[in-house]
Amino acid sequence: MSQSAPAVPPVIVALRAALGADEVLAGDASPRHLKDWSGVAGGLPLAILRPRSTDELSRMLAICHAHDQAVVPQGGLSGLCGGAVPGAGEVVVSLERMNRIERIDIDSGTVTVEAGAILQNVQEACREAGALLAVDLGARGSCQAGGNVATNAGGNRVIRYGNTRDLVLGLEVVLADGTVLSMMNQMVKNNAGMDLKHLFIGSEGLLGVVTRIVFKLQPLPRGVSTAIVALDDYAAALRFLRHAQQSLSGQVSAFEIMWRDYLQTAVEAGRLRAPLAGDYPVYVLIDMHCGQPDTDARRFEAMLEQAIEAGWILDAAIAQSVADAEAFWSIRDGVAEVLRDYAPTLNFDVSVPVAHIGDCAQRVRANLERDWPQLKALFFGHVGDGNLHVVVCKVPQDHDSLERIEEAVYGVVRDYGGSISAEHGIGLLKKPWLGYSRSAAEIALMHSLKQALDPKGLLNPGKVL
Repeated sequence: MSQSAPAVPPVIVALRAALGADEVLAGDASPRHLKDWSGVAGGLPLAILRPRSTDELSRMLAICHAHDQAVVPQGGLSGLCGGAVPGAGEVVVSLERMNRIERIDIDSGTVTVEAGAILQNVQEACREAGALLAVDLGARGSCQAGGNVATNAGGNRVIRYGNTRDLVLGLEVVLADGTVLSMMNQMVKNNAGMDLKHLFIGSEGLLGVVTRIVFKLQPLPRGVSTAIVALDDYAAALRFLRHAQQSLSGQVSAFEIMWRDYLQTAVEAGRLRAPLAGDYPVYVLIDMHCGQPDTDARRFEAMLEQAIEAGWILDAAIAQSVADAEAFWSIRDGVAEVLRDYAPTLNFDVSVPVAHIGDCAQRVRANLERDWPQLKALFFGHVGDGNLHVVVCKVPQDHDSLERIEEAVYGVVRDYGGSISAEHGIGLLKKPWLGYSRSAAEIALMHSLKQALDPKGLLNPGKVL
């Protein structure tokens, strides 16, 4: 006797009836929808929903809400905290089809995009139109604009232009019950009541699904000056940062620090060329967006010469071409190759006040070397915005060891009043440590906001809180 096919869940029947089978893939989820860059493996979702418009997404969420169906929004899956990983029986909403760049308005200084637009595609379109979208991070070729907003992505240009939050003027969001919340503001100044978009920027899909964004654009720089410099220690890097900011009138657009261990490992893993002949304790990648290339290039060189004369930097290499600058940045962005070659790794993205980054790094290193002398730990980060990254390589995979290594890092961060997540979000992996950076009262208020906007708890359940 032949077995009958399993019954199709009523929510899937309702979704297919309303939207068609092409929009609702049930029972055949692609493996790429099961995990993000964190490596956290999810359960098998009930279906993959692929809306083409805000209206379709609204109808999908309304049906899921009526059937008490949990939903996990997904963007480019470049997250490092498991924030977009589905649980078994949940429904994934993939924004990949909602990828249009709707309008670039040079006069107003805005670009309007759908949430599924790839960041690099938006950057290139804006550049061709003569403007700069300053949101920039190493995952630019795969991350999506909506994910950047949902995690308040930081990246390489925060020192000059700010986090994603600082570059979002307007949003469109679909709430858990399908309500469309249109906040597509295009003005820098708009004080008409509460600015609700900030509820959703950095909320990691817990309060609503971002569908469209208005980003603020910057004038396209006419030139970029880039250098890698060598220094004795973090204190020297901090003096150099203050000097560069003052000498270049705030035009420093990136100031990336790499301790020796990270630079050497990234060069080796990426089969890259070392930028300087010597071996130094600390390196900084600095660049400046400028408006007068010839004049500003001379100012940049003079700034470096003054720093060498003052003894703050030991050596420097200035990019003489775009290829040189890209080679410098390939070292800083080489963490993907490091994670590949030294897996399994534990990756930390923390922040403390800028003045304390050096001390924080020293204390974390001392903790790790004391208890796990066999492990390699790599340190790098964005000095100007207080962001320190730590990669611990080839870590043991038992729960006790992982928890103790995390405590060795997060305990120091807590002592400095810092954040366990500078730019990557909380997701699943950092959820147990949220109390190290947020008070009980703050977390209680987050729960209240979640209850108000998603009383059934259907959006991205189990994440963050």
